[in-house]
Amino acid sequence: MQIRTVATTPFTDQKPGTSGLRKRVPTFLQAHYLENFVQSIFDTISVPQGATLVLGGDGRYYNREAIQIILKMAAASGFTRVLVGRGGILSTPAASCLIRKYRTHGGIILSASHNPGGPDGDFGIKFNTENGGPAPEKITEAIFAASKKISQYHIADSADVELDRTGDYEIGEMTVSVIDPVEAYAELMESLFDFAAIRTLLKGGFRIKFDAMHAVTGPYAREIFVNRLGAPSTRYWRSQPFAGEGAMRPRHGAAEPTGAGVAASADSVMNAIPLPDFGGGHPDPNLTYAHELVEILYGDNAPDFGAASDGDGDRNMILGKHFFITPSDSLAILAANAHLVPGYQQGLAGIARSMPTSAAADRVAKALGIPCYETPTGWKFFGNLMDAGKVTLCGEESFGTGSDHIREKDGLWAVLFWLNILAVRRQSVEAITREHWAQYGRNVYSRHDYEDIPSDAANGVMKLLHDSFAELQGAQFGHLQVKLCDDFSYTDPVDGSVSTGQGVRIIFTDGSRIVFRLSGTGTGGATLRIYLESYEPDISKHHLDAQQSLATLIGIALQISELRKRTRRERPTVIT
Repeated sequence: MQIRTVATTPFTDQKPGTSGLRKRVPTFLQAHYLENFVQSIFDTISVPQGATLVLGGDGRYYNREAIQIILKMAAASGFTRVLVGRGGILSTPAASCLIRKYRTHGGIILSASHNPGGPDGDFGIKFNTENGGPAPEKITEAIFAASKKISQYHIADSADVELDRTGDYEIGEMTVSVIDPVEAYAELMESLFDFAAIRTLLKGGFRIKFDAMHAVTGPYAREIFVNRLGAPSTRYWRSQPFAGEGAMRPRHGAAEPTGAGVAASADSVMNAIPLPDFGGGHPDPNLTYAHELVEILYGDNAPDFGAASDGDGDRNMILGKHFFITPSDSLAILAANAHLVPGYQQGLAGIARSMPTSAAADRVAKALGIPCYETPTGWKFFGNLMDAGKVTLCGEESFGTGSDHIREKDGLWAVLFWLNILAVRRQSVEAITREHWAQYGRNVYSRHDYEDIPSDAANGVMKLLHDSFAELQGAQFGHLQVKLCDDFSYTDPVDGSVSTGQGVRIIFTDGSRIVFRLSGTGTGGATLRIYLESYEPDISKHHLDAQQSLATLIGIALQISELRKRTRRERPTVIT
């Protein structure tokens, strides 16, 4: 094997965000762009002798080409073995599972998560460390520093690897093991949940609908829900996923469901073919972008349970018949019912939630006598807590929940957790939720996203808020009085690291709050998010629509931020 050393010059924009480096596909297609960042990763992590790497992605456009480049660079950088998902595919939770199971020297995941794909869409790359979780800030900062001074990268001259057939292949002295992307993850799920109870529930006529959004979880959902749990399916699929250009095709020429009429059929999994452009959709499981599923669950003859996951499989949305569960409530309900699930019957060490997530989980933690940690947004902040044994369940309001079984949020895990609870309690999603509110009170909650607005306008809103702290302190807005204004900072209880500038909080004396934050997951313009929360202990008001209950807070948020004037947006892009 010949190793080439290629001269290069740095790019100035390779600073990883909360989930790695995300850019438009044309940016990654620039000469040396991907190679520079990959070499910066390898230079930073100091590959030890005999090291193994996990590699895979969500199947979006440029996934397969990028994998071939990374394999050749891994061989040139001294890796002994790379585990790569067949077809170049691994969901993010499955990649974390493999890193932990095989104790590898981390992994590279190719994904832009819930962002759109295709030739003009988004692409992303991130490094996960040996614990299976996203690299902490000290490593991502070191990768960025290396990218700013890189002058060369190393790559093996080798033929491409056959990604669509499992088996071992050689690139010089490095072995590439193409593995089933689903098997290890499915086995882990079966070890945590009562599959027999869920099978009985489904055989008894309980109907589910899972929307894979033409993203990575389609084959995972088929294997787990249909093959292992016996959920109804009207279509027959090849046993080998991700053939050809990252897409499975149905047998016998059967077409993938399109449109609510077909999708509302007896098939339990919809949009299950992973496509490089996600079928032209936006693979973000919320009420706006998963509208096809929402229409089914709110329609006539609706299934009993609905769920969706995102591009790389780490997010989830949970729906009951004509009923939506906020991610904040979902985390709290999972925690309150964890004793019903085999993998968590030993009890919870603690719960962690991101700062913008509602305090519903805090109330459950208090009742259970366990700690609840409030962290910045970004799953990497949960990793230290889980590694130290301080928490078992974690969640973010951005449709991410998970536990210490891996070190990533996990969409299908959350769906199975809900199905396990439903199989034991034999109540509807709505009934379980309303009983939870009756016991703990309802944290009425909503998030308003203003996507792709000019960065200067978004930064202007945040500067105005910072400059208004003194004026807002103690201010009266009708019956609400401001108790505290600050920019959230976090001191990690495990390693003492400090993270600042994590979001502007305006907290009122009655516990209500408004949070403003710029998202770190987009690639174009800026996404400004407003989080709104109030606590309602009165059960007679639990039926009210969240937007109705939060109307006063919404008005205050728009007033003090001057958002409409500064962004020229009359309404949010997405409301959840």
